[in-house]
Amino acid sequence: MHPGSITVARSLIDAAHAADPVQREGRPAELVYADGVERWMLHLDPQAGDVLRLAARAQHLQRWTLPRSDFPQDRPGYHRWRIEQYRRQGELACRLCLEGGLDQADAERVRDLVAKKRLREPDGQLLEDAACLVFLESEIGGFAAGHADYTVEKYLDILRKSMRKMSPAGREAALALQLPEPIAGLVRTAAASLRSEPAP
Repeated sequence: MHPGSITVARSLIDAAHAADPVQREGRPAELVYADGVERWMLHLDPQAGDVLRLAARAQHLQRWTLPRSDFPQDRPGYHRWRIEQYRRQGELACRLCLEGGLDQADAERVRDLVAKKRLREPDGQLLEDAACLVFLESEIGGFAAGHADYTVEKYLDILRKSMRKMSPAGREAALALQLPEPIAGLVRTAAASLRSEPAP
């Protein structure tokens, strides 16, 4: 793989992120998110390869173009929206990687990782860990502020669903996060309740 093609593909992915109309920390929100996923991935595996790093940056690729409101506001509607997001993001990531000069196999590998088709493989699990850590570190506080009506048990259910997808190393990293109370306590409680379950 030519290093130049990785650089071009990365630039194309970041340019797509840069069109996000939502700003966070003074930058397009999805660029901030991409930085977070890649940072956590490298924290968990400093030897992660170029293809995996592209897949990390392509998480949530132009997610804002398919609003949740386009689907029924129930659980089946949510799952349909999420599956379509994965498909669209994976296809766009593949196309941008091909435009950047990656070969077909590597571009399709990025597509499959972004589309959550490799969750049982080590690379897919690593990406899942990184995405969950970004949620816990950077997004759960804002989510809680927007759902003040949720009960403690509801938050625990949400946290369990996230942490259930994480590897033992990912859960260990989650427990080491410097989170404010009561979120930190809820994370500890959720993690403790999963100890008897097999890790993915």
